[in-house]
Amino acid sequence: MFAPNLLEGRVALVTGGGTGICRGIALAFAAHGCDVAITSRTMEHLEPTVAELRATGRRAIAKAADVRDPAAVTDVVNATVAELGRLDILVNGAAGNFICLAENLSPNGFGTVVDIDLKGTFHVSKAALPHLRAHGGSVVNISATLPYLGTMGQSHAAAAKAGIDSLTRTLACEWGPYGIRVNGIAPGPIEGTEGVRRLTNEQSRESAIRGNPLGRMGTIDDIANASLFLCSEAASFVNGVTLVVDGGLWLRSARILGD
Repeated sequence: MFAPNLLEGRVALVTGGGTGICRGIALAFAAHGCDVAITSRTMEHLEPTVAELRATGRRAIAKAADVRDPAAVTDVVNATVAELGRLDILVNGAAGNFICLAENLSPNGFGTVVDIDLKGTFHVSKAALPHLRAHGGSVVNISATLPYLGTMGQSHAAAAKAGIDSLTRTLACEWGPYGIRVNGIAPGPIEGTEGVRRLTNEQSRESAIRGNPLGRMGTIDDIANASLFLCSEAASFVNGVTLVVDGGLWLRSARILGD
């Protein structure tokens, strides 16, 4: 679908890159000529993925860090530039979530998701700015369709993702003059991810498939391909957009995931 040298000569940092959607993005970037750094809270999930990245023939590093910690994030960004030479692409994908009605949600539970998803996106983006500003680049923030709906049990995650969408638009305006494009991707339910395993059941997955105009669940490759597009020259005039990649599911019903 894309030329194998689509991202040749570029370096990407992918948060949450050891598993799920962000692992798929990291591997897709490497397959298309990009050197890749990945980070997560622990090395456990990073080590197998960094081995896969290196097996493609690209340079790759893995560093553990909690995106809630600005100092740790700055260390990861600096290590990426020191070891891989530059930073062209940032994918903010680190996230946390669980199902809980707002009436039962603790302040800590709400705050933890906001701290990881929204504040983590800000921390990493700000740390990356000086390096992206040096020669232009691209930021992709992984959001969700949750804030477009009244998704029960997801007040914390929906609020955090809505904040990410807003941050994407603001940074696109502020950083565009530096040659930095900032966009987002809002995936629907993606098969084979921890989120779908923990947040859905057989009945709700079947409902999502029945309710989707395209008649299937999303795949990790669907999101990886969208990321490749947004970070490539094919999207050189795309800025401040959150691209919904869900087959049209969110247009059909706010109740699909909870049925």
